[in-house]
Amino acid sequence: MKKNENAYKTIGEVAKDLNLINPKNGKLNTHTIRFWEKEFKQIKPKIFSGKRRYYDKKSIDILKKIRFLLKDKGFTISGAKKLLINESSFNLDETNNTTIKISQKNFKNKLEKISSILKDIKKLG
Repeated sequence: MKKNENAYKTIGEVAKDLNLINPKNGKLNTHTIRFWEKEFKQIKPKIFSGKRRYYDKKSIDILKKIRFLLKDKGFTISGAKKLLINESSFNLDETNNTTIKISQKNFKNKLEKISSILKDIKKLG
């Protein structure tokens, strides 16, 4: 029987979903998820009796983004943190996890700011 998509998942289930498997021994790398929890404050597992971690859909989606940025795109922890802090500035393509698209509106705003700064510099110089 398959779990409901919105049901909480254990750390082992999440590690399996993220394909965090040690290639040498085939065991799940759950320690990676615990490390990411410390580094990325956006991950908030529920800890019930027995101190077991349970992850909701939102936390799992964030973990997928982190895995993609770190493992697939080669970002550093620091670089991934910067992207995730302003999550609205990029759109992670969840269907195939291959692209990061900067939103056109955000890009346009930044371009306009740069253009304005350059005009001010020209006036001064």
